[in-house]
Amino acid sequence: MKLSPKALVVASVVALASSLTVAAPLGAATDVSSHRAPDAPLLGSWSLDTSRMPVPPGQRPTSVRFTFDDAGNNTWKVSVDIVYAPGQEVHSISTPVLDGSSTVITNSPEADTGTFKHPAPNVLVMALQKEGVLVSTRIYSTLPDGHTMVETAVYPGQGSMPVMKTNYFTRVR
Repeated sequence: MKLSPKALVVASVVALASSLTVAAPLGAATDVSSHRAPDAPLLGSWSLDTSRMPVPPGQRPTSVRFTFDDAGNNTWKVSVDIVYAPGQEVHSISTPVLDGSSTVITNSPEADTGTFKHPAPNVLVMALQKEGVLVSTRIYSTLPDGHTMVETAVYPGQGSMPVMKTNYFTRVR
């Protein structure tokens, strides 16, 4: 049986998300959408360790900062600030409801729409699309130290194989 690239990406993300949510403490809620900020270790600002990016140094951005803020009513404000190597700056923003419904992403070169789920206190799953095409699915998880966030990004690759990359962030606030 041959799966489409989209089906492979979705299957990969489901498998990875399942393994991350299993890591939550036994007895933890499977959907923390109603939890307050203390139960959401992802909230705050995070700076990408560009030195660990799996791309050649000349292609890495100068800086990337993600900020997740609680906007109330199971909604977060998500800001992404990127300074690319040539100096171009991008500030994208979205205010998703964390229930998997579609939300607009403004000023992102990568995506114009996304869906966001918060299945465990330390996990955020994000699916991004551009002009109606799935471009990536990302899983953000904080490590027990509370100072490190790992991004696992899955992209449709060439042919039928998805590409998976891991990036590491450090808490700024």
